[in-house]
Amino acid sequence: MANPWAGEVALTIDGKRRLLKLTLGALAELEQELESGSLVDLVQRFEGSRFSSRDVLALVVAGLRGGGAEVARSDLMQAEIDGGPMAAARAAAELLARAFMLPDSK
Repeated sequence: MANPWAGEVALTIDGKRRLLKLTLGALAELEQELESGSLVDLVQRFEGSRFSSRDVLALVVAGLRGGGAEVARSDLMQAEIDGGPMAAARAAAELLARAFMLPDSK
């Protein structure tokens, strides 16, 4: 089960439930992969529903790596994601939100 307080998001890829997480290292790799802009720009694209499939793929790959999987972008090019592109986009958006979520101050 994914632990949202640890920044984890679950996504089923090729029939296997995977945990994705954006660690600091995964975020650094993600930022390096982005050809333009920064992580803030990426967050703004998601908030404004202006993200691309490239953004979604980069986030899912970074999340898988942060979750401990050794994957490359090419590994996901033919992958079957339960729920299709919309589920992948939802998981990517949740990853970003959870990575930058502030702890509850109560």
